[in-house]
Amino acid sequence: MDFSKNYFENVYDLVKKVPKGRVVTYGEIARAVGNPRMGRQVGWALHVNPEPGVIPCHRVVNRFGELSSAFAFGGANRQAELLSEEGVEVIDNKVDLDKYGYKF
Repeated sequence: MDFSKNYFENVYDLVKKVPKGRVVTYGEIARAVGNPRMGRQVGWALHVNPEPGVIPCHRVVNRFGELSSAFAFGGANRQAELLSEEGVEVIDNKVDLDKYGYKF
């Protein structure tokens, strides 16, 4: 991880590496950036995503595989729609992390 960059840029770089059809948790990103206790900051970084079409923040879920209740880019159901378009099965607003989870 490039610690000369700011935290948000490091988060964005990691999220760009999550392949289509896979998801990662806020905590996993925080851990990969260097501070596993900063999952909320990851969420904030994604909330202010400067490039929604480029930085695929819809591929980030909570530690239980649950989608955001207020997905920032297009409404509450948009995250599920985007994941479904990539082949990720969403059931009751949740993704199976064993099946679709991605590790850095």
